[in-house]
Amino acid sequence: MSDFVSALLSSDLQLIRGVPKADLHNHLLLGMKVDRISGLSGRRIKPFQYNGNGIQDINNWISEQYIPVLKIPGIFPKLIEAGFQQAVDDGITVLEASIDVGFGNLSGIPPEEVVETLRSAHQKVAPHMIFRPCLGFPRSLPVRKLLRFFEPYLDLNFFTSIDLYDDEMSQSVHNYREIYRFAKQMGFRCTAHVGEFGTADQVREAVDALDLDAVQHGIAAASSPDVMKWLAERSVPLNICPTSNLVLQRVKSYATHPIRILFDNGVKVTVNSDDVTLFNQGVSEEFLHLFQAGLFSAEELDGIRESACPQSPL
Repeated sequence: MSDFVSALLSSDLQLIRGVPKADLHNHLLLGMKVDRISGLSGRRIKPFQYNGNGIQDINNWISEQYIPVLKIPGIFPKLIEAGFQQAVDDGITVLEASIDVGFGNLSGIPPEEVVETLRSAHQKVAPHMIFRPCLGFPRSLPVRKLLRFFEPYLDLNFFTSIDLYDDEMSQSVHNYREIYRFAKQMGFRCTAHVGEFGTADQVREAVDALDLDAVQHGIAAASSPDVMKWLAERSVPLNICPTSNLVLQRVKSYATHPIRILFDNGVKVTVNSDDVTLFNQGVSEEFLHLFQAGLFSAEELDGIRESACPQSPL
């Protein structure tokens, strides 16, 4: 019996945290508990509350609660270090985490400083962690503006992947084919948020149009046997965040989460945190929730864990 299986069977969260795991769907500036942000900033930060307005509720919270924090001089390195520390405390040994491509422009921090801050925090807090830095592209911005933000990072040879997020319905994925084609030619791994609020057909459309290496969320695919078969045949993984889906009312409970249907239909799935700041759950808690809900056996969850971080460092 593996340590992870034993930890799940005993519902020992501390033991679960002690076993190596991957977090492949993480927004690093939202990667720490909200009380940690309050402590670092000296401001009272209200916890996120969902009001039924989709991604707009998240954007409203960020504008009202978080943007003022990001404008505090010198806060950026502290927040990034806190995000890495949360991952370390959660037993994360493989971290694929994004930062908004427009963050530097918003905060007045040049791309070189953004990269140096990420690199320094990684080495200071989690030097043995495999870190895969990702640039996030919000759908709310015009593609040409995203390209202008992207260009200064290219010569820095730091980021390894790109992600597309924000309101799925705001623009067609086809509008991003140019930027994704360019990123692929430059050697970037390509991911995108899709199928969180959209449909199964939109998941397939995005994977096909953008030549995606992975899908962030993608849970809508569970409604279509054809799409699941298509994803399984192409070995396209879905990086799923159960508590995020529950809080944003995309699923009714952990026990009915479609990750089980996807898994049973041969789709590769991983278990991730999304935004610890918003949803107050690390990857360890996510695994425990799925086990305690009876959705997976401990052995099945151990297999999902291992497939996401094979031969990861201790």
